[in-house]
Amino acid sequence: MCTPVYPDEVEQIGVRQLRANLAAAVRQAGTGQRVVITIDGRPVAQLGPLEPTGAPSLQELAAAGLLEPPRSGRADPPKALDAAVDVRLDRILDEVRGG
Repeated sequence: MCTPVYPDEVEQIGVRQLRANLAAAVRQAGTGQRVVITIDGRPVAQLGPLEPTGAPSLQELAAAGLLEPPRSGRADPPKALDAAVDVRLDRILDEVRGG
């Protein structure tokens, strides 16, 4: 079985723009390019060639529902805490969780 290959750049268009330019979007898909359709900025569907040509991009995986795109505004990861060796793990977890 062949691994699909997709282009790195995938065009995203809103559903309104798709309605206005459907023929152009279908022609673009026919040339091997993928077009991701969005509703309110969220990928919901895609147009593309019948046969994939490489590995899927993150945008295509999001459009397929296989991953959730990152939310805006990344939170910093929590800082690591130094724990005493003679303290039980459940007590450390209670303290970290605020309990």
